[in-house]
Amino acid sequence: MQAVLDIFDIYLLEAVINGILLGGVLALLALGLNLIFGVIDVTWICYAELVMIGMYAMYFMVQYYGISYFIAAPLTILLVAILGALLHYLVIAPLLTAPPINQLLATGGVLFVLQSFATVAFGIDFRNLGIRLPVLAFGDMNFSYARLLSFLAALVGMVAVYLFMTRTFTGTAIRAISQDRQIMALMGVDTKRIYLITSAIGGGLAGLAACLLVLQYDVHPFVGLSFGPITFLICVLGGLGNFIGGFIAAFVFAEIISLGGLFSDLEWGYVLAFAFFIVMMFIRPAGLLARRR
Repeated sequence: MQAVLDIFDIYLLEAVINGILLGGVLALLALGLNLIFGVIDVTWICYAELVMIGMYAMYFMVQYYGISYFIAAPLTILLVAILGALLHYLVIAPLLTAPPINQLLATGGVLFVLQSFATVAFGIDFRNLGIRLPVLAFGDMNFSYARLLSFLAALVGMVAVYLFMTRTFTGTAIRAISQDRQIMALMGVDTKRIYLITSAIGGGLAGLAACLLVLQYDVHPFVGLSFGPITFLICVLGGLGNFIGGFIAAFVFAEIISLGGLFSDLEWGYVLAFAFFIVMMFIRPAGLLARRR
């Protein structure tokens, strides 16, 4: 009996650590979406599709053009950052004064356009980057190097964004606009420029997430559906626009998914996470750490 309990404890610890590693990537995704909502007050329903485009970019650069992963990654981040800025300039900016439902419908339309484009251009085949990373053995536990590297890179990305937001003039302006848009406009801040920069940063974070996720998942036109809903729920649970709330909610969701997969199939972990979200919406409908406006 004691041997069985020891084995269970090892599996439980392994699941908890894997949940922490998954939480880092989910927190990175939530950071990009929360940044855009907190500053521009628009939720990009198509955010995960930018990740999908970034994953395809990584796949073709590495597999077809033989570019090193470490060179393809910054190129992908730059590409998706440009896509984020274009999305804002072409779709969001004309609708800033429109009702929120119009903005949601517009970004939802972009979601289907990107999915359809990827389906026509690349087909529906599942494609793999082909990079096989070893497994780290720690005692009786095993951890994927891909997930470890993704967790570390996600932390570096989040720290870089934090330093940019707190140590630069543009970052300070972004934080100020997120707190009071009207006053900052009256003080002479170019809000259009700040919105464009924010969208580019949000796109860059989606590009970074794509570089990390392509190491763990196959690429196909609907891969965004694996990350989009859970990212949106994390942002809502943490309080839309609240960076700390989104960070905490990402790790809560990740642990529920990981522990749920320990006791049953991984799909049941997602079911439990969604059920937890529904319950929390009755208890804290504005989110765990809802931002006061």
